[in-house]
Amino acid sequence: MKLRNPGVRGILFMAGLLLLSAACSRPASNQPGSTPVSVSDQQTLTGRVVRIADGDTVTVLDGNNAEHRIRLQGIDAPESRQDFGAKAKKNLSQMIFDKEVTVVYYKTDQYGRLVGKIWRDGTDINLEQIRAGMAWHYKEYEREQSTEDREVYANAENEAWTARRGLWADAHPIEPSKFRKEERRWRKSAK
Repeated sequence: MKLRNPGVRGILFMAGLLLLSAACSRPASNQPGSTPVSVSDQQTLTGRVVRIADGDTVTVLDGNNAEHRIRLQGIDAPESRQDFGAKAKKNLSQMIFDKEVTVVYYKTDQYGRLVGKIWRDGTDINLEQIRAGMAWHYKEYEREQSTEDREVYANAENEAWTARRGLWADAHPIEPSKFRKEERRWRKSAK
């Protein structure tokens, strides 16, 4: 359970930033679990969004009519079966469904999806999901982000929480990663 006392949260947030700052000052190759990304490793894909699976996964149709499933990097939106899951999907859909976007990516995840940042008209759509209170900053994979993105995404989450936007209107929102773990445990115990 997350602490939601603004004073305690503020102190914890600052302590976390200090630790993050110290961790980021080491060379990336020394950071456990990091995947150093250079600009030369990044690839770009441009196309039209033809499907919104949920608040952090979309399908883009490129100029050759090839479909690409995209997992939005740096965010974790509520699952469809979770509170705010449908709202997160709707918010993402309103921003980019049937629109031309650019995806900057560098890897494929275990499900074959490209993991990247979606841009539309100069706007970081991943960040907008966090700002709207429709996703968490996905800290489990934050080392795959640039130092700047880590800071901006963390600050956006804190601002959305402070304003009680979106999922932060709930007194105790459950992070999607925890929700998935509990769901797997429940399925195992039901067998």
